[in-house]
Amino acid sequence: MKKTNIIYWVFTGLLAVLLGIGSVFDAISAPEAVEHITRIGYPVYLVPFLGIAKLLGIIAILIPGYPRLKEWAYAGLAYDLIGAIYSHFASGDAPKMWAPLFVGLAIIAVSYIYHHKRRSELSYSA
Repeated sequence: MKKTNIIYWVFTGLLAVLLGIGSVFDAISAPEAVEHITRIGYPVYLVPFLGIAKLLGIIAILIPGYPRLKEWAYAGLAYDLIGAIYSHFASGDAPKMWAPLFVGLAIIAVSYIYHHKRRSELSYSA
């Protein structure tokens, strides 16, 4: 149980930090975020929406309880990164722009897998 908790919190912390920093810039419509999203063809009004949605997803993952909400949050964050990868790829960006996003997907996957391991271990110990 201890190993599972450590792995879960390390990857969930990485997830919160990595996506959280970017989502704050999106939420406040930082010029870099606006330039980045308009360069791949999306409208400016989408920037704060995505930032706030990612922040809410991260909060949902970090707070205890609410298992169904956590499932939706993990799915939403994964869809966000998959959509970003596809958008960069479709707009002709070089792999250096979209390949690192697979690291984010891997972090989400590990956090999600260990979230379920924690839940199953807690139900067995109860």
